[in-house]
Amino acid sequence: MIELSWRDRVAVLTLDRPEKHNALTVELCHRIRGALDEAAEARVVVITGRGRSFCSGADLDEVYTADFRDALYAMLHAVTDLPRPVVAAVNGAAIGAGTQLAIAADFRVAAPPARFGVPTAKIGLAVDPWTIRRLALIAGNATARRLLLACDQVDADAAVACGLADRAGGTDEALEWAQGMTSLAPLTQSYSKRVLNAVFEPAFDGPLSADLEAAFEGCWTSEDFAEGRRSRAEKRPPVFRGR
Repeated sequence: MIELSWRDRVAVLTLDRPEKHNALTVELCHRIRGALDEAAEARVVVITGRGRSFCSGADLDEVYTADFRDALYAMLHAVTDLPRPVVAAVNGAAIGAGTQLAIAADFRVAAPPARFGVPTAKIGLAVDPWTIRRLALIAGNATARRLLLACDQVDADAAVACGLADRAGGTDEALEWAQGMTSLAPLTQSYSKRVLNAVFEPAFDGPLSADLEAAFEGCWTSEDFAEGRRSRAEKRPPVFRGR
């Protein structure tokens, strides 16, 4: 499900479910966290996907299960909180949880086939406030609205133009960039990353946090959520009613 390899002081984590376009399961989320622990001695971590996709999102056979959300967000925060630079080499589609994984990294290098999307409104799901804020900080408010409210997709060129991707290029270019970071002072990198995370992404507090959490949970317990699940099982378009 995941391969950990090394290029000198760069740890390369490759999602290895090409037959499922590297869709995330509870087990794969746990394995990514385990691979990050194994890569503790790396100076830089690169995450990429096997085959044509970076990560097509959540495996829809598991996204509706009770454990999936906990496993997903624990993995995403493990990536973001890692005390070393993380580069996402987005080699293909990064949809839903795939976009979440890409933006959890510090940098994104987008290959020509890369595309980003968060089509939760098509299936009655929702991403948490942390994801929405991080997406808007990285890609800009307008792009975040396109991805979340209109369920548009952004290709590699547009991603570079809006800042969702830092550079255009394939895995080789991502590895070359990562290699260049390995000679930098790791304590300084770790400190700078912690400060940037704290300044730009402080914890949600107070009444706003409670309201957002209630709205987030409301999406996952709504009739629209149930309709999204039913429509998939019945292989038909969903009919959402806003309740």
